[in-house]
Amino acid sequence: MDVARALGVSHAAVYRHVATKADLRNLVVARWAEGTMPALRTIVEEPGPAPPRLRHLVDALIAVKRRRAADDPELFAAYRTLAADAKSAVAAHVDELIELIARVVRDGVREGTFRATDPMAAGRAILIATSGFHHPAHYAEWTDPAIDADYEAVWQLLKAGLSP
Repeated sequence: MDVARALGVSHAAVYRHVATKADLRNLVVARWAEGTMPALRTIVEEPGPAPPRLRHLVDALIAVKRRRAADDPELFAAYRTLAADAKSAVAAHVDELIELIARVVRDGVREGTFRATDPMAAGRAILIATSGFHHPAHYAEWTDPAIDADYEAVWQLLKAGLSP
C-alpha cells in the first residue's frame, strides 16, 4: 500500500484507522475538500447585502479551486482521480456548498434583494450553473481565454433570475 509507505507506517497501522480503501479515499477527499471551505464559511457570515456576498462567495469558490489546481497540479490530478470513487465525501462537500449558497439566498429573500424562492433549490441551481468554473471535472477548461467572460455572462443571468 503506497499510503502506508508514504506515511512510514505499517499496513496494519493504516487499517487500524481505516477499514477499507474506499474509506481511505473518502477521508483523503474529505480532507482536501475541507481545505477549500474556511474562506467560504467566513464569507457567508459577513455582514452586508446578500447580492454582493453571493457574488463574493461564488468568486471565492472558483478562486480557491483554481488556486489549488495551479499550486500543485499533481496533487490536484490525484484528488480528481480519488474523488471519482469517494462518493460520500464528494456528496458531503456538495451539500455544504449548496447550504452555504442557500444561506445567502435566504438572507437576500428576507431583505428583499432576491425574489421569493426556495433557497435550497436556488443554492443547488447556482452551484450547478457555475460548476464549469469550479468543478474539478472542468479543470482543462479553466485556461480558456474566454472563461472569465463566460462566467460573467452566467453570473448576469443568475443575478437577473434572483432579482425581485
